Amino acid sequence: MGGPGDPPEGTPDGAPSGGGEDEYRSVVFDESFVRAARLQEFSAQERMADHTPAVRRRPPLRRGLSRQALVLVLLIAVAFGTAVYMGVRHPYQSPAARQPVEPLRMTVIPLSPQGKVPGAADPEYLYAHSPAAQFRVGAEGIPLPAARRTAHFSDSQVVAALTTAKDYIVRSSLYPEVLSSQDVRAARVLLDGSQLDQFDQSFEHPTADGRHQPTGWLVRFDQTRAQLADRRIRVQGTLQAAETDSATLEVTADHTFVYALKPTGADAKAQASLFTVRRELHFRFDRDDLRLHQAQLVISYVQAGPLSCAEDSTNHFHPLLAGQTAKAGGPAGTDPYATGGATALCGSLATSAQPKV
Repeated sequence: MGGPGDPPEGTPDGAPSGGGEDEYRSVVFDESFVRAARLQEFSAQERMADHTPAVRRRPPLRRGLSRQALVLVLLIAVAFGTAVYMGVRHPYQSPAARQPVEPLRMTVIPLSPQGKVPGAADPEYLYAHSPAAQFRVGAEGIPLPAARRTAHFSDSQVVAALTTAKDYIVRSSLYPEVLSSQDVRAARVLLDGSQLDQFDQSFEHPTADGRHQPTGWLVRFDQTRAQLADRRIRVQGTLQAAETDSATLEVTADHTFVYALKPTGADAKAQASLFTVRRELHFRFDRDDLRLHQAQLVISYVQAGPLSCAEDSTNHFHPLLAGQTAKAGGPAGTDPYATGGATALCGSLATSAQPKV
């Protein structure tokens, strides 16, 4: 009988006995061996054909990068080469240092009437019989012109400059809280940050030095004397934008504002009168201002009346109202040899500028 591990019919001829060592037991079919075999079984239909072996050898695996990987590597190489080329041909240039912002230079000229100030109970009647008869109401009298790009600024940048200038004019000339001297923040927030110290000092310590006059920044009335008789302020004027250099846009504004006023606290039957302010403002914008919706106000030339030259118009306008006349006197004499002070100015309000009542 065979050994315990032999088959029932005995050990095949030529094979070692059950206690012998199997000659294939030393062969280890590890994973690398199986993969290297690269055999693939044919389908049943393929095996039905004559002389077709049961298995076929699989094509060897391709070593190296796939086509997608090669394309990706190629694209990265092209992008890197382009970046290097552009860096050599067009090296990065740091932006030029910002030019210092100029302080506002202002001139405020009171206009004295030549007689009594005309008045009427109905403000509409006054407007209709004055040069402001065809003026528009409020911000409608400050239309934006057609914006055209310049050599160094786009259409949108020119529009931004014009819009910011208009916003400042509206807030500093038409807002009731500004006109009544109650608040100035509406106009302040539109100024370049470098001008805020000058602006604040003008209202904290107003001085007729051509730099620190509140009435050079905005229109404000002495609220103890006058108030609006009609909120529909008449306005007419123009805005123009131009490039001064590759880094600067300038907007020039020239507008006339006509206000109907009456004494503070007066009833509805009190006579109203007209008060006229002409403002010529020069705004300057760099790219930071355009981005932040801010403006540099560099020149302010103001004519306003009817006012009395004997009264100070530095901090507020003190309007002459219906039936009033200008006080005698005027600004003190100015020494042209003295330095550090602005020359005092006063003009006469033409009769043609007053309503014909």
